[in-house]
Amino acid sequence: MDAESLALHETMETHEILNFKTVCLLRSKLMQGICFDNELKALMEKDVQQSFKDINELIGFYKQSQLLQ
Repeated sequence: MDAESLALHETMETHEILNFKTVCLLRSKLMQGICFDNELKALMEKDVQQSFKDINELIGFYKQSQLLQ
């Protein structure tokens, strides 16, 4: 195991966080469609954009998993 790869428990935790962020992203995106308050819609869109960034960063960590090597 090299220093750059994630341990198995780190892989599992990263996977759980990735799943959570994905669910949050989907929920915010879906709620925008039924929300009539423009200020709340803008806040949800900001959350969607931040979630995309977070998910991409987590995928980078996930690729360092021992399971994928």
